[in-house]
Amino acid sequence: MSLFRKKSLDHMLIQVADSEKGLKRTLGAGNLIALGIGAIIGAGLFVRTAAAAGQAAGPAVTISFIIAAIGCAFAGLCYAEFASMIPIAGSAYAYSYVTMGELIAWIIGWALIMEYALGAATVSIAWSEYLNKLLGGAIPYEWCHSPFESFTDSAGVHHSGILNAPALIILLALTLLLIKGTQESAFVNAIIVFIKVAIVILFIAIGWQYIKPENHTPYMIPEGTEAVKDQAGKIIADYSSWNKHGWGGILGGAAIVFFAFIGFDAVSTAAQEAKNPKRDMPIGILGSLVVCTILYILFGYVLTGVAPWKDFVDPEKGREASVAYAISTYMTNYKWLADAVTVAILAGFSSVILVMLMGQSRIFYTMSNDGLIPKAFGQLHPKYKTPYKANWILFVFVGAFAAFVPGHVAGDLTSFGTLFAFVLVSIGVWILRVKNPTIERPFRTPMVPVVCSLGAIICIAMIVGLDTQTLKVAFMWMAVGLVVYFAYSRKRSKLRNFADMLPTADDFESTKK
Repeated sequence: MSLFRKKSLDHMLIQVADSEKGLKRTLGAGNLIALGIGAIIGAGLFVRTAAAAGQAAGPAVTISFIIAAIGCAFAGLCYAEFASMIPIAGSAYAYSYVTMGELIAWIIGWALIMEYALGAATVSIAWSEYLNKLLGGAIPYEWCHSPFESFTDSAGVHHSGILNAPALIILLALTLLLIKGTQESAFVNAIIVFIKVAIVILFIAIGWQYIKPENHTPYMIPEGTEAVKDQAGKIIADYSSWNKHGWGGILGGAAIVFFAFIGFDAVSTAAQEAKNPKRDMPIGILGSLVVCTILYILFGYVLTGVAPWKDFVDPEKGREASVAYAISTYMTNYKWLADAVTVAILAGFSSVILVMLMGQSRIFYTMSNDGLIPKAFGQLHPKYKTPYKANWILFVFVGAFAAFVPGHVAGDLTSFGTLFAFVLVSIGVWILRVKNPTIERPFRTPMVPVVCSLGAIICIAMIVGLDTQTLKVAFMWMAVGLVVYFAYSRKRSKLRNFADMLPTADDFESTKK
């Protein structure tokens, strides 16, 4: 069988129509927008904004947000076309199977593990950091950080992490909620989203009064900026690389804050559970992206205006729980807001983890139905009709990362997986327009191939902007994925084993002629 044998679009739509054996259709347009916002506004905004400002972009993190948003907008238009045309769980994986074949679909499915699974791990780590901030540091450093993290405090005491216990607890709670049902999860998410957006708007409105123009001068990190060291003299931020200052730093910052936009594509993973996917999927994807982009730019401008960007480098100051730090340190009349923001952020992080875990389990569900991963990932709960075994397996995998891997490592790998998916989805829309222009498209991406090309180019540029270590680990992960495919998945592919029974995309074309 050819490695690039494609799934028939007709066969895929027949699978979707068989709803009695599949996932329940319970989500409307409002639910989908809320799912998108629930996944987008979280660790990316409250943690990665400060990280990008402190490590690469300085106050120009607002421009980094704009660059990242432009790339997301182009990719979002492509996702909207696919999601309205192919309303099936699986997102970019399913789209690639139709347009570019099984091997590419496997590669993107494997990359999506970095987006959703590692994304959930990253946010759960941030959840742990904010919980400890709310509790006044009551949780010992050793039990809320990975064994690969350490620091020396102002008293000269050295601390090393052992296990991130709070991250494991929140992952377990949300896994149980997801197993209970999609509609229940969406209801809880909608409540959290309302609270979270209200707090973001409140911080922007109040914080605007505390902006100091000198904090925005210079707007970009100047070339030649000295490295920042901790109390023990260890360098914790180096600005000598091309992507750590000036316009290069803005691009590097865009690669970091890109994590903040992960979520709108997660809406597409719920396509098989949408009541009217042809109409509602584009609304959910693009609507959530527009709302969050506006809030992000305003948020980044206020945060870097209230606190100097160098404060976000030092872990004893603003690198962890940066928003609460900025409020309590520079907005002295609103210390009560710091605790309120922290509580809202904890709830917000919970919604992000919820949507990420849901998205990954749905991708596993679709890949399992295709025979590329074990059957257990596709088994639905007899009562709740949710992929409960996939949820439990995912908890073990994500929990291991959350407990033992530093948050910034998982976060950058998440950005790589997402950007890679966006590149292939953008290219896929163009390919399907050329090969099958007559398929019904309830939503059409405008100006193809211009939008597709720009989406792919900008996302590739942001991949290049990631640090070298992240790229090395990402490519190692992709190499492991290829080994798994050729050793296990290729032999068990249903498309391979039942090739004579299932129509292919080429067969479908020949019948139309």
